Amino acid sequence: MAATTITWSMGPGTFEVPLSLFSTNRQRLVDKLSPGQVVLLQGGDSINHYDTDVEYVFRQEAYFTWICGVREPGCYFALDANTGKGHLFVPRLPEEYEVWMGKLLTCDEFKKLYAVDEVHYVDELRDVLKSLNTELLLTLSGPNTDSGLTAKEAVFEGIDEFKVDNEILFPIIAELRVIKTPAEIEVMRYVCKVSSDAHKQVMLYTKPGLMEYQCESIFLDHCYRVGGCRHVSYTCICGSGHNAATLHYGHAAAPNSKLIRDGDMCLFDMGGNYAGYAADITCSFPANGKFTPDQKLIYEAVLFARDAVIREGKPGVMWEDMHLLANRVMLEHLKKGGLLKGDVEDMIKNGVNAILQPHGLGHLIGLDVHDVGGYLPGCPPRPPAPPLSRLRTARRLQARMLLTVEPGCYFIPRLLDAAKNNPAQSHFFNWEVVERFRGFGGVRIEDDVLVTDDGIENFTFVPRTVAEIEDFMANGANFK
Repeated sequence: MAATTITWSMGPGTFEVPLSLFSTNRQRLVDKLSPGQVVLLQGGDSINHYDTDVEYVFRQEAYFTWICGVREPGCYFALDANTGKGHLFVPRLPEEYEVWMGKLLTCDEFKKLYAVDEVHYVDELRDVLKSLNTELLLTLSGPNTDSGLTAKEAVFEGIDEFKVDNEILFPIIAELRVIKTPAEIEVMRYVCKVSSDAHKQVMLYTKPGLMEYQCESIFLDHCYRVGGCRHVSYTCICGSGHNAATLHYGHAAAPNSKLIRDGDMCLFDMGGNYAGYAADITCSFPANGKFTPDQKLIYEAVLFARDAVIREGKPGVMWEDMHLLANRVMLEHLKKGGLLKGDVEDMIKNGVNAILQPHGLGHLIGLDVHDVGGYLPGCPPRPPAPPLSRLRTARRLQARMLLTVEPGCYFIPRLLDAAKNNPAQSHFFNWEVVERFRGFGGVRIEDDVLVTDDGIENFTFVPRTVAEIEDFMANGANFK
């Protein structure tokens, strides 16, 4: 009789994640270790809202998810290089927990729930590690090159009784996270499909007279109600009109709170999260469903830049070269449209590309929306000067990498004013035309893509051409 595959899902209609995904990750890690080494990771903890007894909705730490998929707070996980066995450590909770929070699971129940080899209580951690004859305890410590913060290193009472190394593990496990397994790719395919469908629902709902946050709510509803995504991967960006020029709009000081007006371009950057895996998709479209000539000029400059990267991306290609390719294509189109003048290569030498697109082409994606591995030891270093210094990675593409491709064109007053006052840049702009775009905002097109053995597979399925968007919105509920 065939063995039963143990899975986890959010219920009927949602993706069933095989727990073998995590055991495969553990085996990949064991294959990189030496005898006598034991990996110890500490999961996330519940965090209260300031001094209250209300907790934030818990979200597991990404490396911990990668190694075991455990969803509860307060846990540890040890991986023994000698045996390949995984040991989960769960908090020993008081009996009263069952009254307020639900059934207390036994260690055997946790073992079945997560398909791990052994389960113990956290207060047994020191003794279990001793029983494993741990010669070297590997803890996780290293820089996240996107946030500048350091990965959480495991600590526990009695750790000083072990020989501990906090340098060996980080580059190994981070690099393993960069190259996705077939099972991880299928989870990513699912969350990208859910997020694509949610964006399409937003596109059908949006019209002048709505608030930006109302469009956000449609995305959140679809991702959770239909896709089982309790979380989104980052704060939703729902910028309309001039707000579309604020790259990370939607935060507490600018909470998607503008009224959408007729003639606005909408830039909606949102991604669901399933089983810890992140999508990150941006759709830009006119609020009234019909592109003006100016909106079409900017949109197609960005679309053609995206198309070029999808066409040229493959293993062996440098990401820096893809960024510059996208810049060239966009600048050429804007030049044809009369917004720019002069030689495109000279524009790039003088940083005109960074005025219109101050961010990088995209980033690695996976268990974090800006996934780890951008600038690991042995990888190309961060380029020294902007705009390339803003790239989140400068790596050579490899099969089974997942990245975003997200060229953009924005009319940011501060950057335009600086360019106008900079003799090296000013002469490339037709300022009479540029002034027409003051308050336009911007356009970003962002797809989540897989690097295959011979090219790019796009996991994002939304209307993208001008004709597709206009047709899709014309047939939507708000434009009938």
